[in-house]
Amino acid sequence: MKTRFAAWSLVLGALSTQAAWAAMSAQDEAKAAEAKAKAAWSTKVAAYQLCAAQDKVAEQYRARMKAAGKDAPEPVATPACSDPGPFAYVPAQPPQAREGSGAHSPAETASQPPSSPQPDSAGKPLAK
Repeated sequence: MKTRFAAWSLVLGALSTQAAWAAMSAQDEAKAAEAKAKAAWSTKVAAYQLCAAQDKVAEQYRARMKAAGKDAPEPVATPACSDPGPFAYVPAQPPQAREGSGAHSPAETASQPPSSPQPDSAGKPLAK
């Protein structure tokens, strides 16, 4: 009797530990997703800052060339620098349950009966 109790307590302990790990891994995944989004945003901010700095240096170069009395080359057309704005993370929505997806919705209301009064053999030619 004591060995059964010990065996069941080990099984229940393992299951509760597994459930705790599953909950922790879900939290870790959410944190990892947010960290990934923040890293992508940081990359966009760095690209914006680099673009703004390059535009500033190019403008200073053209101003110095004009001040020296030389013809400054025309600026090359490049896309405008786009500011990514403040960081905003929207967590991904969990998958929709089957009830909300409409996967098991009932068929539409019938507009006709499923069969007609004409027998199956009436519309078919006779076999020879």
